[in-house]
Amino acid sequence: MTRVSGTTARSRFEEQAARRILITDGAFGTEIQNWKLAEADYAGALKLGHDQKGNNDILAMTKPDVPMAITRAYLAAGSDIVSTNTFSANRISQADYGAEKLVREINVASARLARTAADDVAAQDGRPRFVAGSIGPTNKTLSLSPDVNDPGFREIDFDYLKDVYLEQTMALIEGGVDFILIETIFDTLNAKAGIMAVLEASDVLGRDVPVMLSMTLTDLSGRNLSGHTVEAFWHAVRHAKPLTIGLNCSFGAQQLRPHVKALSAIADTYIMVYPNAGLPNELGAYDELPDETAALVTEWAQAGQVNVLGGCCGSTPAHIAAMAKAVAGLPPRTLPVAPIATRLAGLEPMTMAG
Repeated sequence: MTRVSGTTARSRFEEQAARRILITDGAFGTEIQNWKLAEADYAGALKLGHDQKGNNDILAMTKPDVPMAITRAYLAAGSDIVSTNTFSANRISQADYGAEKLVREINVASARLARTAADDVAAQDGRPRFVAGSIGPTNKTLSLSPDVNDPGFREIDFDYLKDVYLEQTMALIEGGVDFILIETIFDTLNAKAGIMAVLEASDVLGRDVPVMLSMTLTDLSGRNLSGHTVEAFWHAVRHAKPLTIGLNCSFGAQQLRPHVKALSAIADTYIMVYPNAGLPNELGAYDELPDETAALVTEWAQAGQVNVLGGCCGSTPAHIAAMAKAVAGLPPRTLPVAPIATRLAGLEPMTMAG
């Protein structure tokens, strides 16, 4: 099966999403931990002058059988969408490992692994599988100062972060992803830099590059670190016409319930939610069993609130398989119709939020 790309990726996604609730994948980090890799596994033949243990993204180059095995396990569990193992494959995060010069190679390699796995499975049953290029938030924030004594100070500016995201975006597209997934968004302004990068990539390539956005909450009131509620976040990014909007990480499905309901009621695009497998225990491990997670997310499906489901921290292929089984046959959420004033000539309201 040939790679789905550009407008074709969007249209094929919409075609599938109209029929059923789609399934994305689960956690990468906790799955990699199960392999109990040593420094030599991470570093391979690279000589970067820094320890690489914990640099999960670099495994696409040094031990590709690990991310490939995890991706294939999620596809076997029922994933329609698989993400690249590139959450921290950006210039800022890779600098911690002395690997910032390998950003392009890491992203291209990871995207090609996911693309190969997805196409292999799609060729077997004829059903499209999609690849989302994962872009994490970095450890920098544009909205808040890291210095309590200097509230106006910022470690980086908007244009720098946009360029960081653009570098990663272009490499992911080169590797064959269908969508760019900007996820675990704790700072809305950071997300805007990511959106700008995707828009620039679209201009450079002369084609549509669909973007998925996923917010993470920092407290149970439903706000991210920059202080936006899910409603405010949606209005801050709606003008970008994301393919999906949603929530991931931070909490389990139980805690996300009211916020999924709120976002579903206002967003005129697809809702994608992938919660943690409950809350971590005192040792940082996740104890929520696959059937428990599946039962909780099925409540969203039965209420007509979601279009795509998956898992984040602590989730496994078994969690994904349980979700896929639980929501099979349930209708997907129906997209609300935007007010006519916002639909004329494709216009969307601009926002100053963020």
